[in-house]
Amino acid sequence: MNAYGSLHFEEAGEPLFADLPGDIAVSFEFFPPKSPGAESQLWAAVEKLAPCGPAFVSMTYGAGGTTREGSLAAVRRLASETPLDVAAHLTCAGASKADVAGLAEEFWAAGVRHIVALRGDGGPPGSRFTPHPQGYRSAAELVRGLREIAPFEISVAAYPETHPDAASAEADLDNLKRKLDAGAVRALSQFFFSADTFLRFRDRAASAGIDAPIVPGILPVTNFGQTRKFAAACGAEVPGWMAQLFLGLDDHPEPRQLVAATVAAELCRRLYAEGVRDFHFYTLNRAELTQAICHLLGRRLPAQLEPVS
Repeated sequence: MNAYGSLHFEEAGEPLFADLPGDIAVSFEFFPPKSPGAESQLWAAVEKLAPCGPAFVSMTYGAGGTTREGSLAAVRRLASETPLDVAAHLTCAGASKADVAGLAEEFWAAGVRHIVALRGDGGPPGSRFTPHPQGYRSAAELVRGLREIAPFEISVAAYPETHPDAASAEADLDNLKRKLDAGAVRALSQFFFSADTFLRFRDRAASAGIDAPIVPGILPVTNFGQTRKFAAACGAEVPGWMAQLFLGLDDHPEPRQLVAATVAAELCRRLYAEGVRDFHFYTLNRAELTQAICHLLGRRLPAQLEPVS
């Protein structure tokens, strides 16, 4: 038995991904491209992942408007040229309330009805967040402000391993509750690499009176060195076994992809065994790993559903 009372898959005598019915919901995060090559990569990833039937796709937005035009252009194209439900990221870092309102209204005019509301970072890693003098001071305030602008569906962020700026894990949970109480309908978690990390966080959130859905964020490893940098910036732990598993693979993309898909899919499978049915994938504008993981979890591409003649 594991810590949460379920049989380990090996003990159940079944292959890890046997007979999964595909009863999951998935969502995908993309980021706006900064070059023609990156733009081609983004739209190729969107085209490949759209058949997985995501509940929504989200487009990131840099703090202080660093990717404002690119984000807005990508959101407009997603909304006008695809049937996907598009969620636009929006931060309040470096922006006045009027700036936020203007961008939110542009998103609404583009057909976007879903916002991922984030406080945003203060600047370089390690620097403290300083609100704009005429801006929102927190993500909870941003959520309230967006609710006054238009009836957006709003998602917010959650941190299973505690936000680096939080005074404590309890203070971080209190902040999450304030964001949800302000009008957000779900939380999308920061990525993590241990199922128990998320499950303990989910239990703590429930004990704190949080009953809104908390969707685990899954980051497939496209480059282990880059992943370690991402993890250091947001306070996520990279287990020692994982470092050993990816040792030497950054220069060998084919075996790295196989290992990465297996590691992320097993993480999702263990979450699935504990009742998780929603997964949010940080795609880094690459489709193959996320496609493979969805497939292993039973979310087949349409062509694969056709009977074999």
